[in-house]
Amino acid sequence: MLIPLVKPYIAPREEMMPAIENILYSGYIAEGEAVYKFEKEYGEFIGNPNVLAVQSGTAALHIALMLLNIGPGDEVISTPMTAEPTNTTIAITGAKVIWADIDPETGLLDPASVREKITERTKAIMLVHYAGMVCNMDEFNKISRETGIPVIEDTAHALGSKYNGKVVGSNSRFTCFSFQAIKQMTTVDGGAIAFADPNDIPSARKLRWFGLDKKISRLENDIKRAGYKYGMNNVTAAIGSVQLAHTPEILGKYISNGKYYDEALNGVPGVSLVPYYPNTEPSYWLYTMKVERREEFIKMMEANGITASPLHHRSDTHSVFAESKCPLPNMDKWYSQFVHIPCGWWVGDEEREKIISAVKKGW
Repeated sequence: MLIPLVKPYIAPREEMMPAIENILYSGYIAEGEAVYKFEKEYGEFIGNPNVLAVQSGTAALHIALMLLNIGPGDEVISTPMTAEPTNTTIAITGAKVIWADIDPETGLLDPASVREKITERTKAIMLVHYAGMVCNMDEFNKISRETGIPVIEDTAHALGSKYNGKVVGSNSRFTCFSFQAIKQMTTVDGGAIAFADPNDIPSARKLRWFGLDKKISRLENDIKRAGYKYGMNNVTAAIGSVQLAHTPEILGKYISNGKYYDEALNGVPGVSLVPYYPNTEPSYWLYTMKVERREEFIKMMEANGITASPLHHRSDTHSVFAESKCPLPNMDKWYSQFVHIPCGWWVGDEEREKIISAVKKGW
């Protein structure tokens, strides 16, 4: 049995099952008070009360794009180093994805490349805090201030990561979270969108529920803009509230392991560690590094009972983005070298020593 790369944490049965049963047999399982309670709790966790819970991180991204009225003829600058939904969500609006290159040392979107790709059609910058590492937000904040182009932070990988000493979630106009199955905190499926400006919330709340205003009777509603069925339900929210109580402890294990690797793997032949940008602190959803002869490294780790993988497929190779194809030399360089090793709550002292020992032995 290999030490896995990802593994969902589920709170103890004696806490989780009563919370789920209370909702299931309450007579109200759709979006209601349990959702609003979870939103409040999550807002407290990230230090931003302006939170809406939704069905998925993808739904959060789509709502952000819709609030910016992005559609055909528009451009959104994005990164190819991410899971597919970051960019397929842009595609479904009809806008064109414009690839910026990445920093070959970190795998994160390069602000200098983003500046070069801005045109009069650019309506948003989509950045991803990949694997829990935070982008160069000092520079992205400057770009946004100077150009007026809003930033959407895809924080699906970065729950608990920090910028300027604060948990990510209140810097940019929109910050989008995922609570999907394998994330640091899962609600089985789900997501949230956090807003820097509370004035965005009323429109977002309507887009979350067909365009209807749930604060007034359905019989009195007048839909002015069609929305989606993106609301979180009370069952998922109840799971989230229980999970959130354990999140600081679980996150602490990821971060402790990640910092340990940063020290223990420094200077190991064939390994290049990833630097972190000023004023940022990763939450290490995946421990990311670069290695020489990656395929051989992966085989060696598996022979030692350890999963190692790049996990994500670069987005710019998908046919749906053929129109966006462009040279990305830094992405090419990074993509041939980066790899992840297990770093989560299931990696105890014994497991991480086994992992370090295997890497140090060479491949």
